Amino acid sequence: MELALLRRLVETPPCLVLLEGEAGIGKSRLVAELLAGLPGRRLIGECDDVPEPFPLGVLLDAVRANADQFGPLNPVAGALAPLLPELTDVLPAAPAPLGEPAAERHRLLRAVAAVLTALTPAVLVLEDLHWADPATCEFLGYLSNHPVPDLAVLVTARTPAPGGSTPIHDTLARTPPGAVTRVPLGPLDADDVRRLAARTLRLDDPPQRLTTTLLDRTAGIPFVVEEVLRTLAERGGDPLADDSVPFVLRDVLLWRLRPLDEATREVLGAAAALGLAPDQRILASVLGQSRAAVDAALATAHQAGLLHDAGDGRRFRHHLARQVVYDLVPSETREWLHLRIARVLEQELPRPVAQLAHHYRLAGSGADFVRNAEAAADLATERGDDATAAGFLLQTMDVAELPRPVRARLAAKLGRSAIDGLSQAAAIPVLERLLADRRLPPGARGELGLVLGRMLRQQGEALRGYAEIERAVPYLRAPRRRAPALAVLAAPDTVVGRHVDHHLAQCSEAEAAAAASGDPAADLAVRIARASLLLELGDPAAWAVIAELRTGAALADRPREHARACLNWAQGAMHAGHLDQAAALLASGRELVDETGYERLTALVEATELSLDRAAGRLDGLAERLTRLIATSERMPVTLLDARVELATVLARTATDGAVEPAERALCEVIADARRVGAIWPLVQALSVLARLTLPGRPDEAVRHATDALSLVRGKGLWAWAAEAVLVLAEAAVAAGEPARATAAVGELAAGIEGRDAPVARAVLRRCRELVPG
Repeated sequence: MELALLRRLVETPPCLVLLEGEAGIGKSRLVAELLAGLPGRRLIGECDDVPEPFPLGVLLDAVRANADQFGPLNPVAGALAPLLPELTDVLPAAPAPLGEPAAERHRLLRAVAAVLTALTPAVLVLEDLHWADPATCEFLGYLSNHPVPDLAVLVTARTPAPGGSTPIHDTLARTPPGAVTRVPLGPLDADDVRRLAARTLRLDDPPQRLTTTLLDRTAGIPFVVEEVLRTLAERGGDPLADDSVPFVLRDVLLWRLRPLDEATREVLGAAAALGLAPDQRILASVLGQSRAAVDAALATAHQAGLLHDAGDGRRFRHHLARQVVYDLVPSETREWLHLRIARVLEQELPRPVAQLAHHYRLAGSGADFVRNAEAAADLATERGDDATAAGFLLQTMDVAELPRPVRARLAAKLGRSAIDGLSQAAAIPVLERLLADRRLPPGARGELGLVLGRMLRQQGEALRGYAEIERAVPYLRAPRRRAPALAVLAAPDTVVGRHVDHHLAQCSEAEAAAAASGDPAADLAVRIARASLLLELGDPAAWAVIAELRTGAALADRPREHARACLNWAQGAMHAGHLDQAAALLASGRELVDETGYERLTALVEATELSLDRAAGRLDGLAERLTRLIATSERMPVTLLDARVELATVLARTATDGAVEPAERALCEVIADARRVGAIWPLVQALSVLARLTLPGRPDEAVRHATDALSLVRGKGLWAWAAEAVLVLAEAAVAAGEPARATAAVGELAAGIEGRDAPVARAVLRRCRELVPG
């Protein structure tokens, strides 16, 4: 059934298919059967369990093997030239550097798509993606949004353990609905086991007891069932006559190992420590034996059914088989083997730093492990693969004997890598533990605190992130580092408990630090923050600052900063009610994101567009679009709460009489979460909308919610945000015959926006004055 489904899918490209199941379940065999019956070109890559910091390695392996079949190539394919130096005569010339790791990484993804396009029509098979490097995972996410015509993509991966996940599963979970077809493989059932037993043991009618026992002791895992049956066939006789007949994989392999001499077992154990496909040259050096002796031992293991010939050398029959052999090696011997392997690999050029880190870690050599893991992280960072770098650096944090200065240095690298990588959730507790150490040097405390604060904010923890940056600022002595941190603190639309005067003071301090630094990047960050602050204040001077920035060279030379700035300004303009200007800024931001390929900001573009549609009253189909965005919020967690409050607002606006419960429940959930993380804009919006929703039937509740919103605005000092809450209060007061209370609320709003450019608030004032003349 699964084979027929896979055949239907790959015969109608483009498609992206995930074939998943536990180890030994038969994924590779099913793929082999599929490919055996398919015509056309096959591009095949296989992940290793110890990947080097070489982005897109499994994809490049698949491409490299078919380079002689390229069709016309898009010039962007030249971005792969540094990664495929042996193909420089085939690929276009490498383009000029972009100067930004994220931009380089996105161009790399486009380059891979270009070479795959040049190889179509084809089937791309990528095996064992539970070990995939982050760049490969990122590419598959990219491919889900930008499929290559005539390319069928089939990837295999192990099913994560309950409650766990893998980077490839996390990536594919964030793809658009319907972009990925998941084909799960389960264990064999009784009928499957019976048929397999009949074929292997040449029995017309296998006893029921045999089928039941096999199923019970192998869990129906095809590889284990086959190994057990193969052993039973080789032993001969009645398979049920002897209770000592091995029925689990470990016993099967022990039985196969039993006739081997000590020398062959020694080579086989070292091979298991080295990997699934051990390099015979390395094995010989590790064991101090001749190549001929190692080859003879592996040939003996092959004859015993422990290895198989893969064409490019002998390999273990399966990862499960290798793991069993490895586990049979005494722990002291395993450590010695890993240390010997590492010492031999030290002589290789270029040094395989990821493998060295892996073997030193298993050898218990902490200092050597950290040295190589840091080197692997630096190499990954140099190649623009921050997520891989973060993965290596995270492992170093588990080394107990790491000196404090080294730990702080590595943690700073970890923070910088994880900010734009996929490792924030794992990095945050590491940084928190380091910052809890009172003996941490001041400079490291400032750097780590800033990084942690930025991560927390990106994860949606508004107040925690803000407070962490506040604590870091006094330790950031260098003005070029201090200025951008203060610029973050100048943003008024993020956290509760900070008045706009506080933000203005932080902005002024940031401007002084930027001037002292002489750093153009720091100066630009502060000027962007100043424009955002003026927008939220309703200061008309904001538009002149924005125009100056957008026509100047500083932003023109930094298109990604330009895109981010436009999106932030679009949100600020929308908060004040400047919907036309917000739309124009959003359009510019979207165009810049498309031009630069800054995929990271696509979620922010979409979130801003949806908010603008809601503010402009374009509600048709909006709830469904918001629901889809929320379902993929892992792309940019900071947008989640904003998207949720917009969805709740749409539900409230479109609710019919007597059907307000879903909207009210959604608003209450947003309010609870916004209070927990201290995010003020979603909180004010949700309270104001809830006040409007409950006004018809429960005016007292409406007044309470509107009063809460007004209190938050009063504490922030941004009165344009209070418009809807004031209108609800005025309507409730008039209905209750208390015009004085309405007048007080309206007067407070009028005073707060006096001299300010706040169209939405002025429209509310006009409406309030109609309700409460005079």
